Parts: sequence; structure tokens; C-alpha cells
Amino acid sequence: MKVGCFSLLKPFTVMEEQLKYIQELGFKYADVTDTHPGSLLGREYGFSSTVSLDDNPIEVKRMFAKYGLTVSTICAHASLLDPSSPSRYGNNEITKAIKMAHAMDVRDVITSEGEAHTEWGHNLKYDQAITIIAEKLCEPVKLAEDLGRMLLLEPHGPYTCNIQAVKDIFSLLGDPVSLGVCMDTGNSWLGGADPVEYATTFKDKIYHIHWKDIPKDMAHLRGTMFGCGMTINPLGTGVCDITGVYEVLKDAPHVKHSTLEIADGESLIKSYEFLKNLGAE
Repeated sequence: MKVGCFSLLKPFTVMEEQLKYIQELGFKYADVTDTHPGSLLGREYGFSSTVSLDDNPIEVKRMFAKYGLTVSTICAHASLLDPSSPSRYGNNEITKAIKMAHAMDVRDVITSEGEAHTEWGHNLKYDQAITIIAEKLCEPVKLAEDLGRMLLLEPHGPYTCNIQAVKDIFSLLGDPVSLGVCMDTGNSWLGGADPVEYATTFKDKIYHIHWKDIPKDMAHLRGTMFGCGMTINPLGTGVCDITGVYEVLKDAPHVKHSTLEIADGESLIKSYEFLKNLGAE
């Protein structure tokens, strides 16, 4: 299992600065972490590390290669519970991310439903939410299959952190071959699931792993907060059973790459050593 890192390590810098720093830390793999359609003022003026879904995908791949990095995944985390709107990251952006992944020869695109931010989204009943999530993923999943890509659901919302809900989403979509799971050790725990049980349940559907360990001072948020983008503490110092998850997934049939989501250089290196001691590359 190869280990890379996410590309949001240095705040208020452009993507090339992130990639240069990742190279200096000794990594060979990184994901496209923050994506958006069209242009972004912060990127144009030098304080946002993003990739536009309308960028030339070959130029993006070339930029990573300039720093000796291979792109492991493309992130397309969406807002699937709230009403569709041009202002919300949704079905259209996931579709663009899959097309970008195809052009860049990247297997995995990662998405999630996120948490609701509107009254309408908060008022959804369980069956309604499952149906809405599945409906918004239906066409992207078909596209992913046609293009030979994988669309992965990450636990980063109230339903993807629920083992039964993930099963129900897969079932409603007909268990498509192009739909998989991105295991997230920290998010699954924070959302109320047992990460080892989550990894065991979906072992044959897991294609990628996000590594982070929730610090003890966040334990009171469990079950009320459904994921966090990153932590700053090293693996093995929090409340998650990282070793247990690794033991389950070390021989998972589809896992090639994994990503450290730790926003501190020293903690990142300690976490990499932690995983290497378990047997990762």
C-alpha cells in the first residue's frame, strides 16, 4: 500500500507551492484535493491551492510530475442533501471530475454527500435522503463505468458515516461496478461508526484510504460532526484504531494508494513512519 498526502498543507499558497513542499517532505504521491468549476479569484491572485475542473487535465498532471509526484485521486466532495443549485458543488462537478480523471489516467474520484445546510436538507427522512443521494450519483456512476473510472463514497456526512446507509445507497443504484468506498479512519469514527467494522464491512469495495486520527479533545463531538478535512496530530495519538484498520485493509484487493490528511509537516512525517512500521510503502 502506497502512502501519499493531501495537497492543502500550506495555507494561502498556490498549488505549485503545495507540490514543492510535498516533494521536500519526501512523498511521491498526492491527491487533487480542492477542486471547483470555472475560475477562482484566490487562485488567480496567489492565495488558493485549487485545481479547476475546467483546467487542461494534462497540464495538471504535468504540474504534479514536475515535482516527482503521481496523482493518486481527484476529490469531488459534494453537497448532495441540499437542493440542487448552480452555487452548490453537486452532480455536474462530480461529472467533470470523472472526465478529468479519465484524461489524467487517475482511477479514483472521491465524493460524499456532506452535511445539510438548508432547512429542506435537514428535514429529509432517511428513505428520502438515500433516494436523493442515489439519484444525484446515478449518471456519474454510469459515466465512471463507461470511462473505466471509480467513483468512491467517503464517510463525510450523516449517511456515508452510517454503514447501513452506505449499503442502501449501493443497493438502490444496483450495486454498480464503478461505485466503491474511500475509507476514512477519522471521519468514520467522528460520525459514530467503528472504523474497524467499517473497513471490514466494505473491504472488497474499498479502493482508497484517508488516514487521520481524531484527537482526544474532539471526542465529545462524536455523532454530531460527520467528518473533518484534516487533523494536526500524528497517527496513533488519537482515539482511532489505526492499526486495526490497517490490519483489515493491508490485503484489500483494490487498495493501491492511501492519503495522509494531516496538516502539520512534523506530524505528517511521524504518521508516515507509523504506517511504514505497519508495512506500508
